[in-house]
Amino acid sequence: MATQTQIVPPALFTDFELPQREAAFFYGLFLRGHSPEELRRDIAVPPVVMAKWRREAERQPELRDLFVRMIDYRRDVLAIFDTLVGSERQATRVQ
Repeated sequence: MATQTQIVPPALFTDFELPQREAAFFYGLFLRGHSPEELRRDIAVPPVVMAKWRREAERQPELRDLFVRMIDYRRDVLAIFDTLVGSERQATRVQ
């Protein structure tokens, strides 16, 4: 059985340009009472998934850039979310 090469459309890469939007979404969930620890787990890429992506990138090297970009994007979202949560907690203490 032959394997098919997957072509990744360039438009997919532009979806990763605004991590602030996704961080704001998760921050909204935080403000509605969701646990920041649970939200961080939802944002982060689990080690099992990262291992799967590494194996897939070895089989299909053309996907490597996409996987790297997705991981970087999730790290950016997590960093922005942590900043927002930290500023919320700080503002709560000041009042």
